[in-house]
Amino acid sequence: MFQLNENYLKLPGSYLFSTIGKKVNAYAAANPDKKIIRLGIGDVTQPIAPAIIEAMHKAVDEMGKAETFRGYAPDLGYDFLRNAIAENDYKTRGCSIAADEIFISDGAKCDSGNIQEIFATDNKIAVCDPVYPVYVDSNVMAGRTGTYDKAKETWSDVIYMPCVAENGFAPELPKETPDMIYLCFPNNPTGATITKARLQEWVDYANKVGAVIIYDAAYEAYISEEDVPHSIYECEGARKCAIELRSFSKNAGFTGVRLGFTVVPKDLKCGDVALHGLWARRHGTKYNGAPYIVQRAGEAVYSEAGKAQLKEQVAYYMKNAHYILDGLREAGFTVSGGVNAPYIWLKAPKGMTSWEFFDYLLEQVNVVGTPGSGFGPSGETYFRLTAFGSYENTVEAVDRIRKIGL
Repeated sequence: MFQLNENYLKLPGSYLFSTIGKKVNAYAAANPDKKIIRLGIGDVTQPIAPAIIEAMHKAVDEMGKAETFRGYAPDLGYDFLRNAIAENDYKTRGCSIAADEIFISDGAKCDSGNIQEIFATDNKIAVCDPVYPVYVDSNVMAGRTGTYDKAKETWSDVIYMPCVAENGFAPELPKETPDMIYLCFPNNPTGATITKARLQEWVDYANKVGAVIIYDAAYEAYISEEDVPHSIYECEGARKCAIELRSFSKNAGFTGVRLGFTVVPKDLKCGDVALHGLWARRHGTKYNGAPYIVQRAGEAVYSEAGKAQLKEQVAYYMKNAHYILDGLREAGFTVSGGVNAPYIWLKAPKGMTSWEFFDYLLEQVNVVGTPGSGFGPSGETYFRLTAFGSYENTVEAVDRIRKIGL
């Protein structure tokens, strides 16, 4: 008789955003007359930029002609896109990253879940708390997290690094030594950032203890402050200890198009074994490459027209973020984030738990957010709002929330 991977049975409940979707759909079905404004899931709402659409149309036309038709993509990505990324995302920021150290994928979510496969199952992971659920859940599936404490909502073999108001929602170096460190800046869900000097401390620490940093920079396009790094490779020594995850979903609106990449420098080694080769082997075995049409769309992101149009799009979402941040702060709420990230981290009022506030907002003002406790125990009593809605809906949602009183 076949056996199951019993690690999957350890996962508590369904994925966070699946749970939210079910609750919202049930409420909508029972209350069809209500206008629900969704500021929960970080999905974009603005259309794909014209320069990118033009590139996609051209690529589609190429696929319709024998002389320009493309079949399977190179499993690690087309050179035209890898070269554009190396030049625009790294060389321009003084980062030494070669095109062949960039692995094209269909998004940062799959890479953030899959990257753990090249590491031993007895490695100890450290995560920020609160944290993007994929980091932890994918390690649960691999059997790396130990047993689950339902009361504390923690795993026995995971090192949690609390990100709370007292430390500016940025983690301290862990007291227990980890093997794998997950960092995400600008942070999802809190919207917090750290300076280059502080990130350098993490790089120095990882090199000192022999840990690898898995650095999620999916929201770097939203950085507005000069001392906040866009890439971990801006730090000296990062090539020897860090893997960086990137996405086109939030900077270019590709949530429905699907494109991302992972950077694995050739200097990153475990003993004499380069992780670059391991990830290339895994990538080539399990992935057939992002579609040609989509990779041409990615290339257009780096065109002059693409850059200008996407700058306007990012500004649109950050206008929403500022409206949420300022509006709720003026109403007396305790809020943070929204400066270098499209997320606002809100303290639930009246002593409510995260899920109590979720239900309260849904039922009283028909606004959907994300309960902070869904991101980890330190997220309890907090709530995440996203700036990815339309400006009109964002204004209406904030005005509704302001009316509930504190």
